[in-house]
Amino acid sequence: MGQRLTQIATRTGDMGTTGLGDNTRVSKNSMRVHAMGDVDELNSNLGLLLCEEMPEAAQELLVQIQHQLFNLGGELSIPGFQLLKPEAVLALDVALAEYNAPLPRLQEFILPAGSRAAALAHICRTVARRAERSVVALEEQEALQDTPRQYLNRLSDLMFVLARVLNRYRTDGSVGDDVYWTSERLLHSE
Repeated sequence: MGQRLTQIATRTGDMGTTGLGDNTRVSKNSMRVHAMGDVDELNSNLGLLLCEEMPEAAQELLVQIQHQLFNLGGELSIPGFQLLKPEAVLALDVALAEYNAPLPRLQEFILPAGSRAAALAHICRTVARRAERSVVALEEQEALQDTPRQYLNRLSDLMFVLARVLNRYRTDGSVGDDVYWTSERLLHSE
């Protein structure tokens, strides 16, 4: 990127279009712009999650993910360009296995709740799912690499696992847990 943004309010979007990285203009309601916006929202929510206390390794992982999401946003902003590499998906697979291994096996569904950090991780999970749906919708209109869809799919899984990890993380030595769903049907069947 040769030039950095010096003027923020350009007024070029006042008519409902926005510029892509290849200098084409598209409607702000295009599927590409929706996908870019959902990825940006996900990255912003990760930034909020990073304000919470968490294990240092998890914090470092989330910062790496923010950089990869910026790559993904860049890729989406330039049709036909690839910035997000397949190795990024593999890195999520490794982190997913590492963080999931020590967790107890789930016997019930859990609610998106618990500690503030866990709740924010669940928000990131749901925004990642929405971003994935936006990328899939864009793929139905235009050819894309597989990596963006795969990355968002794996990232939502990782955020679920990290929410469980963060529900157990306590600086005072106490032990936390997930918040389990209480099913009326299951209560009556016991």
